[in-house]
Amino acid sequence: MASFSNVRSSSNPRQAALQGLAKMRELAARGFAQAVMPPQARPNFRLLRRIGFSGTDADVLARAWREAPVILACAYSAAPMWTANAATVSPSADTLDGRVHFTPANLNNKLHRSEEYLQATRTLRAIFGDSSRFVVHDALPAVPAFGDEGAANHTRFAAAHGAAGVEFFVYGRAEFDPAAPAPKKYPARQTLEASQAVARLHGLDPARTVFASQNPDVIDQGVFHNDVIAVGNGNVLFYHEQAFFDEAATLDALRGALGSVDTELVPVRVASAQVPVADAVASYLFNSQLLTKQDGRMALVVPHECRENDAVARYLDAMVAGGGPIDELLEFDLRQSMRNGGGPACLRLRVALTEDEAQAMHGGVIMTETLYGLLTSWVEKHYRDRVEPKDLADPQLAIECSTALEELERILGLPGLYELS
Repeated sequence: MASFSNVRSSSNPRQAALQGLAKMRELAARGFAQAVMPPQARPNFRLLRRIGFSGTDADVLARAWREAPVILACAYSAAPMWTANAATVSPSADTLDGRVHFTPANLNNKLHRSEEYLQATRTLRAIFGDSSRFVVHDALPAVPAFGDEGAANHTRFAAAHGAAGVEFFVYGRAEFDPAAPAPKKYPARQTLEASQAVARLHGLDPARTVFASQNPDVIDQGVFHNDVIAVGNGNVLFYHEQAFFDEAATLDALRGALGSVDTELVPVRVASAQVPVADAVASYLFNSQLLTKQDGRMALVVPHECRENDAVARYLDAMVAGGGPIDELLEFDLRQSMRNGGGPACLRLRVALTEDEAQAMHGGVIMTETLYGLLTSWVEKHYRDRVEPKDLADPQLAIECSTALEELERILGLPGLYELS
């Protein structure tokens, strides 16, 4: 809905990147480890050539602009910035083989996202290359039955990140059950079958795995992922009363599963009378990050839009003052991301690691003050501060993107990360 409302408007890629980096820097300074998921190569010449646009790169861009400007826009999509959709991650405390498992999301519901898994897989395997500690699976088959949107529909509950936990998968429809609830207006992007397949691939204990149906009525109100209507962390579930098809059964299932790891679920329920679904969607209240602080209480990372919505602002003030598990708000300006439908939760993929696992991953992507300085300088050097739809036909923009990524490979210490033409 956000992207439709901003169609054909100009964008500011430089500001988008700097806003995301600023959020990472502040959270890292507060002790929440941050790592960079490098952007994907754009435009997607592979897509354009596969559908009949041939010749030099300039020829491809010129003809695509003349004949299929919407598809050209898809080939330039910056949606991979929403790393919550990059993959589903299960920490080693939950898996049968004691390794961290990743399954890149196939994102096959939308053309502009359907090929992201190729680079996401390549990137994750470059960062988490130690096969004794990490497994990066292939994406699920790119067919409707296995529509997979990654961590945007996945939550993990545990007493602590390193403890055994419960993995919670929320789906919008069941491909092979015609009687299952399903939306009527907007597509349900996550299927039950995809969620079950990921759980099998990751070797999860069925007793500590919960599958729940999203409320189809809220999907039709613009809640395209579960992380637009619910967010979890530790043993806390912050959710809207209309989030799930069967709220009581969902909470009972989570309580039962958490009982097996001696943890009690703490639900924080937002009633429709407090915040209508429309306000939750407009403000992205639930597309927030819920983080455990050193004192054991939690902070909620929200976009500025939450302060601009009266109902949401009132609710948040009352919640923080109410003595519950969430006692602090961290607000960020993420306007460029929000204009296309991505809040704080969209901009992160949570990867829970032990100290040894953290040491085994590629350290060049870990956010430090030095890396922050290098990346902000890189963004200022290479990113345009204004892009209009017509600019997508400019061959120079494609050259600028390729040049930037070549330099990024050096900054992050990931040579050969991209297959650049």
